[in-house]
Parts: sequence; structure tokens; C-alpha cells
Amino acid sequence: MAMYRSNRSTVGGFFLAGRTMVWWPIGASLFASNIGSGHFVGLAGTGAASGIAIGGFEWNALFIVVFLGWIFVPIYITAGVITMPEYLKKRFGGLRIRIYLSVLSLLLYIFTKISADMFAGAIFIQQAMGLNLYLAVVCLLIITGLYTITGGLTAVIYTDTLQTIIMLIGSFILTGYAFNNVGGYEGLHKKYMNAIPEVSPNFTINQECYMPRNDSFNLLRDPITGDLPWPGLVFGLTILAIWYWCTDQVIVQRCLAAKNMSHVKAGCILCGYLKLLPMFLMVMPGMISRILYTDKIACVEPEKCQEYCGTSVGCSNIAYPTLVLNLLPNGLRGLMMAVMLSSLMSSLTSIFNSASTLFTMDIYTRIRPKASEREQMIVGRVFILVLIGISIAWIPIVQEAQSGQLFDYIQSITSYLGPPIAAVFLLAIFVKRVNEAGAFWGLLLGLLVGLARLVTEFAYSKGSCAIKTNCPTIICGVHYLYFAIILFVITCIITVVVSLMTAPIDDKHLHRLCWTMRHSKEPRVDLDAQEDIPCQQHEDTMNSGCEDKSHGIEEHGKAKKGEENIAYISDNDTIKDRGMSALSEENQHGDKESHGPGQSCCLKYLIQAAKWFCGLDSNAERPMMSREEQKKQEQVITSIEEVTFWKNVCNVNALLLLTVAVFCWAYFA
Repeated sequence: MAMYRSNRSTVGGFFLAGRTMVWWPIGASLFASNIGSGHFVGLAGTGAASGIAIGGFEWNALFIVVFLGWIFVPIYITAGVITMPEYLKKRFGGLRIRIYLSVLSLLLYIFTKISADMFAGAIFIQQAMGLNLYLAVVCLLIITGLYTITGGLTAVIYTDTLQTIIMLIGSFILTGYAFNNVGGYEGLHKKYMNAIPEVSPNFTINQECYMPRNDSFNLLRDPITGDLPWPGLVFGLTILAIWYWCTDQVIVQRCLAAKNMSHVKAGCILCGYLKLLPMFLMVMPGMISRILYTDKIACVEPEKCQEYCGTSVGCSNIAYPTLVLNLLPNGLRGLMMAVMLSSLMSSLTSIFNSASTLFTMDIYTRIRPKASEREQMIVGRVFILVLIGISIAWIPIVQEAQSGQLFDYIQSITSYLGPPIAAVFLLAIFVKRVNEAGAFWGLLLGLLVGLARLVTEFAYSKGSCAIKTNCPTIICGVHYLYFAIILFVITCIITVVVSLMTAPIDDKHLHRLCWTMRHSKEPRVDLDAQEDIPCQQHEDTMNSGCEDKSHGIEEHGKAKKGEENIAYISDNDTIKDRGMSALSEENQHGDKESHGPGQSCCLKYLIQAAKWFCGLDSNAERPMMSREEQKKQEQVITSIEEVTFWKNVCNVNALLLLTVAVFCWAYFA
């Protein structure tokens, strides 16, 4: 169905769903893209090990999605960008920041998203069916990659919406069974504190390693002794959340697919309400799993843990799968299997689509600037296969990291690599004085500091409570959330200091790229306009070799006198990327040659079928636009204007969401 209904034969259709999505699939896709099998396994596992504090990671998002919809997305839309590195290129100029960010984002996808989600899904399948871990992963990836490659972003968003419904239904059913077995919330509170595993008499270990924490039911914990100290949870987590929700391609790309700003905001609000649920549907069921299967889930002896789950550092990761397989009857067990598989696939499809966008639009087009639209589409799909191979190879490292707690592994890697990105984006939007030199050196030196911590930690291994590590305390002894704060501050200082020591960027280059200038009507002169190649624009532009791409002088209203006939060929294919260009002569000629009279009929139809399968049906009719129609369409795409009534509705609902968030934090603090 996705292959029939989705606009997948243009770059804009494949990567941005043609900017036609409404609020409810946007909100559902944001939630489904975030909640993968890594959350089911990771949140439940950490909940089983240490209590409800890990739920703060979910509830922090209630504040950050409002920042996303009200602050960040309006800037991205008025900038007219598809990818986040593209925004930084428009904001600062040059290529090095854009390429740097694209490469780093791809690394983060591999280390924290794809490999972690595949590992989490494999745990469930391994526990449920006894299949070889890697064989199960390969089967899932084939299915996942199939509809990502064939459908594009429209297919991904609609699939996410359906799978969100499946996930919520299955999770509610399991939660009901789980709470019924322990006597409700009061039973959970009482029995969890007594869920102490048996330890062999000859095994010497500190009681803290297997006793439930005294603060298990507190969100905010001691800043020194807490496993998730409250300053880190409030400030460090906010930094990580800004990186993830406001600057990450996977998330922002869904918002950019919305038809207007009101739909963006409503989608963010819906996602915020859905993010209330993981505490009750994942964290607390994980705690109940420890109550019901204490010796298995809370094991501390390496030999026993190896027997239960195949790893010596702990078995908390199997809390959710164990609950499903032992608590539910056969029919519901199958439903939850579908829930886990759907969450895995929804998360992976979102990452695959966004990662292929980054690689194709920000890296490959630098290598082959004259690549045709068809070539870009093929490369984006092939790159997905490369991501899969690298991620599978990383799974064994994920398995042993952070005392066997998957969610801690994900967040620690993010803490070492994400804060410099969050710092530069925040400064880019709110501080006009920041320039390219400051941003680049802030990112580079921030990355070096983060990699120093990351490499050291992996070299020494953090071990577990029962298995001590030789990692220096000055490095591994600093909690990863505190390290995120330190790294963020270092990056901000370097960025600002270097910017103040170098020349500022003129305001003519910053119109609609900074918060204070988001409503500017002045034409923006691209920082790299001098690198673009001018060509004469005629009335028959759409049939000439000079394509109208991202202009050196961007028109945001009427063009200045004498400028209406000038266009520039640049590397930001903004208009074309949104599916507004007509079929290129190259594709037309290619089709004529491939369908020549000397070609066999079977081969002809085989080629046509392959093109249709991959969304490369170049003979599909596309409406041709005049120069004036293109200008009008571009103004619509980059507009952040809203109908007053719906704007007020969104604002009221945002305040209500924030009120709910404050209440939840206060109640469970």
C-alpha cells in the first residue's frame, strides 16, 4: 500500500513526504520513532535494577517537545532546509561543519540507535523462540528495510502510526496483567523493596549490588550517591534531550513533513502526551518482573547471569521479555511479540530513512555534485544496507556495556557525543554573533573531549557492581549526565570565545536563520553565494540546462528590481528537494535509450518493474511550474504563519501539557 500511495519518486517525496502530513500521524510517528524495542528492553531493565528514576528520561521530553514545535522547527522552516547539517551550512557557511555533523550523526545512529534497537529486539526473539540471535536480526532487517526502501517517508510515517496503536494496546494489556499479579501500585511498592535474589554463601559481594535501592520510588536522587543524580537528570538530561528532540534528523524530519506550523505544534503536543505512558507501560512492568522472577532478573553472580541470559554483567535487560513469556497466555503472548517487532521496525525505519537522507543530501552530493535525482535515490537506498552491516558488527559491544543495562549504554554514548551539537545549535539560533570559526572549533574540540572519555571507558570497561573496573576515577567516576553538562559548557565557551576573536557574520546573511530575525522580510544573501555559478534565467527555465536551485539571493517576497532574471546553481537543491522541479533531461534521455527498438520486450518490462519497485518511475507525469509558481510555492513552504484560532488552540494545549508535566515530576519526585 505504501508503494502505491506514497510520493516516492522525487527527493522531496521520499525524504519529506511532500510536506502534506497532518498532526496526528506526525505525533504518532514522533512517538514511534522514539519508542523502539530499546525502550521496552532498556527502560524495563533499568527500572528492574534501580526503580522509577529512569522514567525521568521520558517525562523530560514533555518540556522539550514544546521547544521543538515552538522554537526550533519555525527556524528550520523559514530557513528552507531538509537536513540539520544543511541548516548549519546556511547559518555559518562553508562545508566543513555540515560534513562534520553529517558524519557524527551517522556514527551516533550506528552506536546508539540501530545497533541498540537490533540488540533489544534480538533479546526478545532469543528469549521467545530460541533462535540464533544474529539470524533473527537479519530476518527482521530484511522486512524493515523492504518497506523503508520501497516506500519513503510517507510510508514510514503511516507505518509508524499503525504500529503506535499496536504498541499501546499490547503494552496496556501486559501492564494490566502485571499490576494484577502484584496487587496494584501499593503491592508494587511493598514487594519491590523485598525483591532480593539469593546469593551463594561462598560468594562475597556488597549488599548494595543486589538490594533494591532505598530511593527506588523517587525521581530526584542524591547528587553524590544517586545512580541518576538529580542535577544531572534535570540539567544534563535537558542538554541530551535538546540534541535528540530538536537537532536530530530522525525527529525533526517528521515535523518538516507537516503541512503547516499548526500541524507541527499539534503533533508535538500529541507526542508529549504519549510520552507520559512509558513510565507506567515499561518502567513499572520491569520492576514487577523483578518481583515475580527475582533470582533471574536481579542476578549478581557472573556464573548464574551467564546461565540465565548469556552475559556475566547482569540480566536486567530480559525483564520485559521474561514478563511477557511467563505471565501472558498464548494469544496475548503473540500480540506482545507483534508489539516488540513493530516497535523495532518502526524505530529502524525512521532511522534508516533519516540516515539515508543525511548521507545522500549532505555527503554524497559533495562527492558527486552533478548526481541526478535518480542516482541520489538509489544511493540513499543502498546506504541503508551499509548501515545494517556496521550495526550488526557492533552488537557484541552493546551487550557488555554499562553493567548490562541497555538504556544506560545508550544515554552514556549520547552524553559523550551529543552535547557539542546541542550547544552549537542553541548558539546558532539565539546568538547572532556566533560565526563559522567558533562553531567549528567548538564542535571539534568538544568531540575530542567526548571521545577521550568514550575511548577510555571502553578501553578499561566499566564492569559492574560485582566486577570492578580499573578505569581512573577522575574519568569513569564522573557520572555521564554530569559529563554532559561539563562538555556542553566547554563547547559553549570555546564557540563564543573563538567567535568573538574573529569577524562577525553580517545581518544580510542571517535573515530568517536566527530567532530574533525569524520574521524578517529582507532577502537573504547566502554566505557561499560567491561560489555559485550564475546563469541566465529564461522563460523556459524548466526545459533548459540551468535549473533553479537554492538561490544565492533568496527571494522571500518580491525580488529586487533587476534581480528577477538571475539564479544561481548552488549545492543546496532546495526547490528540487521539495519535489518542485520537473523531470530532468537526463532522465528523459535515459528512458528513451533504455527503451530503444533493439531492446527485448522482457528486459524492457523488467527494467520498468525495477524502477517502480524503487520509486524511480521517471515517466510519471509531474506538473511543470513557471518561475512565478515556483516562487509562490517556495513562500508557502517556508511560511510559519498560522490561523489565529488554531494557533491559540495549540498554545492552550501546550500550557496544559506543561502543567501535567510539572505535576508528574512533583508527585513522583
